Amino acid sequence: MPSITPGYLYTFVALIAISSMLIFSFMAYADTLRTPLEVKQLKNLMDYVAAKGTELLTLTLATNATTETFLQMPTRIGDRQYWLRLRNDSAKTWLEGGFGSTPTEGNELRVSLPKEALAAGYYKGGYGAAHLKCHISDGLPQIILSSSNEGD
Repeated sequence: MPSITPGYLYTFVALIAISSMLIFSFMAYADTLRTPLEVKQLKNLMDYVAAKGTELLTLTLATNATTETFLQMPTRIGDRQYWLRLRNDSAKTWLEGGFGSTPTEGNELRVSLPKEALAAGYYKGGYGAAHLKCHISDGLPQIILSSSNEGD
């Protein structure tokens, strides 16, 4: 009788080990499937913000008036925090985005705005609505992105 009991224990330990490996494999697989969907959602959100920014820039240039809008933004994408940032150089303006709590260099995603402008500001997911404001400064259009609960 004593020789049969260790056999059952070894079998039980082996089943636990194999079950654990299968569970962790499925968790890793589900995580790899979720990441591309989160990136696609961030890209869609960036396209939306860039389109609204282009609309405001066009209206500001046409009317020579200050324009602004508030965009409702998701708190998180999936279970990850995200950020958006407006940037420009001498030739173009773009919106950057990525995951994490702070904007970083060498980010993952970039969407160009078709209008050339001075660009500034950033938005972190979870901090209210995004506030886009455009105006003419020294003859150049300027676009600013901020959180609605921040003071301008």
